[in-house]
Amino acid sequence: MNFRQHKEKLFKNPNVGTESEKVSSKILLAQGLIRARLKKGLTQADLARWVGMPQPNIARLERGNYDRVSLPTLKKVARALGAEIDIKLSA
Repeated sequence: MNFRQHKEKLFKNPNVGTESEKVSSKILLAQGLIRARLKKGLTQADLARWVGMPQPNIARLERGNYDRVSLPTLKKVARALGAEIDIKLSA
């Protein structure tokens, strides 16, 4: 069985697709945060001060290492970065 066949077999399991989507969303969010922060020339500590949260929380967001993050928190971070949150809903 090659990689493509193995991947197709895995993705027939509905739980695999769901988990994959969660990971993909976290990676996209993390990449966007890092890109926006670096574009502003900010460190994680700078951004944390602007947002009013501990620096380790910013680090967790940028690693995608969180179970839940609230929309108000994301809005605060986006506002501090002069960025927008683009949410894509699909069924």
